[in-house]
Amino acid sequence: MTPDNPPTSGRPSFEEPTTDHFLYAGWRVDPPTRLPIVRRSDQRARMIERCRAYAADTERHEGVASATVYETEMIPPLPGIPRYDVLTLIRARTPDRLAQAETDLRDLEPDFVMPAQNTRRIGDTGRTGSATFLFNHFTAQNPAVALEGFDQVAGWFPDKLGVDNTTLLQPVDQAASPYVFVNYVRVPHGARGFLLAMLTRPSFHTHVRRSLRSHDMTALPLLASPV
Repeated sequence: MTPDNPPTSGRPSFEEPTTDHFLYAGWRVDPPTRLPIVRRSDQRARMIERCRAYAADTERHEGVASATVYETEMIPPLPGIPRYDVLTLIRARTPDRLAQAETDLRDLEPDFVMPAQNTRRIGDTGRTGSATFLFNHFTAQNPAVALEGFDQVAGWFPDKLGVDNTTLLQPVDQAASPYVFVNYVRVPHGARGFLLAMLTRPSFHTHVRRSLRSHDMTALPLLASPV
């Protein structure tokens, strides 16, 4: 058996960031109160249908690459974790089109909205809709230091878990966001399989978590699937 050591390659081979513009939004509709698993909810189903209608209308506009609605599958029991059980991610070619999408989104009264740009990228996260996606919300005191911390741990996930993509979403207005960035990732093996594979690797605790702590970072992950 291969020892579970930290990756030795250091900073991974990031690709050029995409020039697309992103709008990430979340709703607290009917999240679980105790268990991490998000159960079915009629209230949430109604909100999802409203978001899907918005996404379908948004995608019809020229300059919009994609508009996807997600239902959260798992909300780990971590202090400060965002309890969004419905998410949307809009990807537009121009800032003007994104601004219009944000204006139209107001009717749905999201609890959180973050216009963002991509600053780190591996592969194409949004290439398929039939998958589980990680939205990992990072808090930190210093965005530049946090980016250094992200660079230190990003290579662990391809090396140890076979994750072949990552799209780091950095808020356009850093002062207005509680997160220094949100990492958007398509993960293998579904929500439970991914968490199990991650948490049972000793190097996740000795390398990833230790590196995040040393950069004063906190990771707050949600796992969701497109609907």
